[in-house]
Amino acid sequence: MKLKDKVIVVTGSTRGIGRAIAEACAREGGRVVICSRDAKAVEKATEELTQQGFEISGLKCDVSVPDDVEKLLQHAIETWGRVDVWVNNAGLSGGYRPLDEMSAEEIAEIVDVNLTGTLRACRIVIPHFVQQGGGVLINISGKGGRGDPSPFMTVYGATKAAITGLTKSLAQENKEYPISIHSVLPGMVETDLMRDVKTSPRVADVAEGLPYVLKAMGVPLDEVGRFVAGIAAQEPGKVTGKSYSLLKGPRLMRGIALLMWYRLTGKITGNG
Repeated sequence: MKLKDKVIVVTGSTRGIGRAIAEACAREGGRVVICSRDAKAVEKATEELTQQGFEISGLKCDVSVPDDVEKLLQHAIETWGRVDVWVNNAGLSGGYRPLDEMSAEEIAEIVDVNLTGTLRACRIVIPHFVQQGGGVLINISGKGGRGDPSPFMTVYGATKAAITGLTKSLAQENKEYPISIHSVLPGMVETDLMRDVKTSPRVADVAEGLPYVLKAMGVPLDEVGRFVAGIAAQEPGKVTGKSYSLLKGPRLMRGIALLMWYRLTGKITGNG
């Protein structure tokens, strides 16, 4: 039970990657706070996880609302007495579309949730860690997180590149404290976000190949959860500023080989 008696907050955690992280941390003995913009989803997920014997509490939280993030931290402290690990997972993708098809409001919303929401949380969580004598902060990055091209997911990719950069900067800012600050690139994971992706007709040929890309490069959801739970169990401050990736080694080599085969056989076309 690597996280026994540790308190872990995971944003955007009623489904998908966030839910997998919350469950994995709870299985390791952690006391987990979950949240979502949907109050009913929070209530349902809290009930389901509690029925499994996990120590769970939940709160409606929209990370694009500063007061909500403050309330989430206070809820965790009032419920469990402290926060040992904070995982910034909440995010929006915007679908698979050229930038010129996205409205100014959509662009602002993605940036506000993915990037500004993460910064809001970091701004209040790090002082809490300093005051209590340590903690682990994990920012979930994604496609574009290494600064690589993310065609048709330009806004999402830009926010994830920023997540990687801000993580390294914050790690350096706080290296004198027993605090670990890391980012994680899960790779392609089959979640609702992937299955229900909003796609432009202009890139339909590319989008048709996404299932094959997922088959080649996909990372199992439960593996992502366990991986992040392992980072959460680190001794605070021993290592900081790392950018972890689940898409590497044999999995990456196998994925590249499969993608080449899919392109040669015409299953993947277009310029995505």
